[in-house]
Amino acid sequence: MMTLTPVRRIVIAGGGTAGWMTAAALAKLLNEQYQIRLVESDEIGIIGVGEATIPNIKNYNHALGIDEDEFLRATQGTFKLGIEFVNWGGIGDRYIHGFGKIGQEMDGIPFHHYWLRMQREGDVSPLGAYSINTAAPAQAKFIRTQTQMPGSPLGDIANAFHFDAGLYSRYLRAFAEKRGVVRTEGKIGQVLQREGDGFITALVMENGETIEGDLFIDCTGIRALLIEQTLMTGYDDWRHWLPCDRAIAVPCESAAPLLPLTRSTAHSAGWQWRIPLQHRTGNGHVYSARFMSDDEACAILLNNLDGEQMADPRFIRYVPGRRKQVWNRNCVAIGLAAGFFEPIESTNIHLIQTAIARLVTMFPHAGFDAVDIEEFNRQVTTEYEQIRDFIVLHYKATERDDSPFWNYCRHMDIPATLQHKMDLFRSNARIFRVDGELFGELSWLQVMIGQRVRPRGYHPLADLHTKEHVAAFLGDIEGVISKCVAVMPTHAEFIAKNCATAA
Repeated sequence: MMTLTPVRRIVIAGGGTAGWMTAAALAKLLNEQYQIRLVESDEIGIIGVGEATIPNIKNYNHALGIDEDEFLRATQGTFKLGIEFVNWGGIGDRYIHGFGKIGQEMDGIPFHHYWLRMQREGDVSPLGAYSINTAAPAQAKFIRTQTQMPGSPLGDIANAFHFDAGLYSRYLRAFAEKRGVVRTEGKIGQVLQREGDGFITALVMENGETIEGDLFIDCTGIRALLIEQTLMTGYDDWRHWLPCDRAIAVPCESAAPLLPLTRSTAHSAGWQWRIPLQHRTGNGHVYSARFMSDDEACAILLNNLDGEQMADPRFIRYVPGRRKQVWNRNCVAIGLAAGFFEPIESTNIHLIQTAIARLVTMFPHAGFDAVDIEEFNRQVTTEYEQIRDFIVLHYKATERDDSPFWNYCRHMDIPATLQHKMDLFRSNARIFRVDGELFGELSWLQVMIGQRVRPRGYHPLADLHTKEHVAAFLGDIEGVISKCVAVMPTHAEFIAKNCATAA
């Protein structure tokens, strides 16, 4: 019979968002029989571009028992109802990918089929008019979902957050240390491995201290000190589908109105993010080094700020893709050490969260069963490839022909899984969620409609009702949403009342 020797010593290499999210979660879920130690150096900067999230982060906060208003005050946080995309399908285009529900089903047929029918009739408002999550941010309005109002759009608002990544790490560090996590300051000088199987046995600090462990978690970011530099795991490079491989980040002063959304504006060889916080606006330019120089990319970013520049630009190089194995031997990579997606759909913090949850679900014995590791990696591969397809869609679905970059994106080959989804939609606007993938039908719908993927048809049962009946159905939904938005406070007013950071 196999001896079920427990893992007792957990060593987290690297801090930042990934390291402290992992430390905080494990400290909350594991009892004091486990030793959790986090090693980080103040001299090593964090990327910190991931200041926007998706609604799933609320599950993480709930699991840790975090008070939402306290968390927002500590991180200069704001609310997020979706992402506005500008100039993606074509120059001058604008749409919002909102988190919430769009319209209502009728006779079991998804709303968008009725909307497509009326669009063909030439008598319909834009798709965003039928969702409170897209109508409200267009007017800088926000309120938390009103649970006492079931059936109302006000009772069905889905939100995420924007926050300062550095302040978030500091907040989680305090949470974790209060629950027994021990932090060691310093740089890792050497990684020791066991003869025979290559398992990591210890980290040797530059000051000579040796930190032994049973399970090592690599949160060292793009450097991937343990999973790649030590274990040489290998990496899948996705630049042929996601050609952007550079980013520049710079904060600027805030500008009114305070919008509850992230903005993504496409430029000639990439795109610019705008993330409004309470004390500043985070900005960045993601671009392809094949199509644009660093100097040109920096000039575009600095010329498109909404307020006074507050710091020097930070340049980041990355390779989009994923580690071939996120769990290798007794090392699990979490965060950017596991893979990198540009922050266009705010997925990187979510992937930290799911990696932590998956690790807890499959928490190992010291024997580290190969079948567990294989299943963990299989699930990660599926998750990353599904997110990859959704992000690739943003580049592929365009009619822009104004630059070599967009011509490349428009004509590039794409994964067969993505091609199938686009073909289904182009035929009769059918969208199917596969294996619990992160982005559901409404996310795919908003991006494809917003970026000019035009279906040839729609569900034939949408023709069972008269045009007048369908028009009234759509009109009622739009009218109710409009009235709800009218009574909502502004985003700035809501934050001032509930979660403003003390001056």
